[in-house]
Amino acid sequence: LLSALFGCSLDDLVSGNTDLREGLSDVKGKSLRVLPIIVDKEDNEQMSLVPIKASAGYAQGYGDVEFIRRLPHFRMPFIELSANRSYRVFQIKGDSMLPVSPGSYIMCEYIPDWNEIQSDDCYVVVTREDGVVYKRAINRLRENNTLYLKSDNILYEPYSILASNILEVWKAKGFVSFRLPDANEGLNSIRHVSDVLQEIREDVRSIRQRTQD
Repeated sequence: LLSALFGCSLDDLVSGNTDLREGLSDVKGKSLRVLPIIVDKEDNEQMSLVPIKASAGYAQGYGDVEFIRRLPHFRMPFIELSANRSYRVFQIKGDSMLPVSPGSYIMCEYIPDWNEIQSDDCYVVVTREDGVVYKRAINRLRENNTLYLKSDNILYEPYSILASNILEVWKAKGFVSFRLPDANEGLNSIRHVSDVLQEIREDVRSIRQRTQD
């Protein structure tokens, strides 16, 4: 029962190789985490690209060398990407992170120690239950072993996940999009925000009236 509750093996419980204060989740990356990488003939690490069609299987194949080898891989010449870091590119779907449009490619840096997650920065989080998600993170791992994920699109509600549900964390460094901005898109967003504010004003006015009555 304890093994199932804390998401660890019986051997770990008996040997004491876990930290109950951290919910028995490897938040700091102390134990071995396999990160398959692809290198060229000169042993230079290349980026692997996880397109939308491969994202569903990534949560199962993220540690599989053959799965990673089958993904497209390349090098990026940007000086903002350090040579001594590991990077991966994830293509996102959906509009929960607008103005980053669906189909955009997020360039990410691997984060082995999840305590380094900076609140309100954007991350690609690979989870056991929801697969690959791109969200803005609020780090509460030290307090309650939980990571809060929220969208930039206000139509989507934030939610929380336990550290035991996290497989990998990648910090977003930039993105590439082949969808050019629509001239009316900004105006539509402004109109939407204006409509939401108007609804809030009407709700406040209604509450005041009921209070006075």
